[in-house]
Amino acid sequence: MNTVMMENRKNRIHPHKFTLWVGIGSILMMFAGLTSAFIVKRNQANWLSFDIPVAFWYSTVVIIASSFTLLSALKAFKERQMKKYKGLLLVTLILGVLFVTIQTLGFLKLWQQGITLQANVAYSFLYVIVGIHAVHVVGGIVALVIMLAKSFSTKIRTYNLVPVELLNTYWHFVDILWLYLLLFLIMIK
Repeated sequence: MNTVMMENRKNRIHPHKFTLWVGIGSILMMFAGLTSAFIVKRNQANWLSFDIPVAFWYSTVVIIASSFTLLSALKAFKERQMKKYKGLLLVTLILGVLFVTIQTLGFLKLWQQGITLQANVAYSFLYVIVGIHAVHVVGGIVALVIMLAKSFSTKIRTYNLVPVELLNTYWHFVDILWLYLLLFLIMIK
């Protein structure tokens, strides 16, 4: 009987992981709604298409690289290589900030070309969809800062894998979401 209870505990998902997956589901629903609205609205007579800024391609390379560094950080954490873990976490943080910076530069270039929020509803969708994604990346950056600060703390000496796994899941989700959004914007314009 005791073995059955232990087996049931092992098969349960951690409450934090469950909460994260619910949040990811909500985010997916929001972006599904936004991309659906984009498809419906593009049939309007005054719809203007736009070219994706080159900066978005560079930022894509950066966010993909950040996923690899964070995956390596998780591996280092599991192997208790804390110095390597901290270094990879820092590199991921820098890449995350670089992603947002490059995206901002891409939008500044669009703005200079007259592709502004007020110019056309198509441009408004671009700013909203990519802007909301950037907000989610900033949320991941905040989590990276917290995890990095905790990794340097002298008070905490436990090796709890759950927060590191949560950060990985969220960051990879945001990465995959960006790839979807970029492909969507390229294919639908």
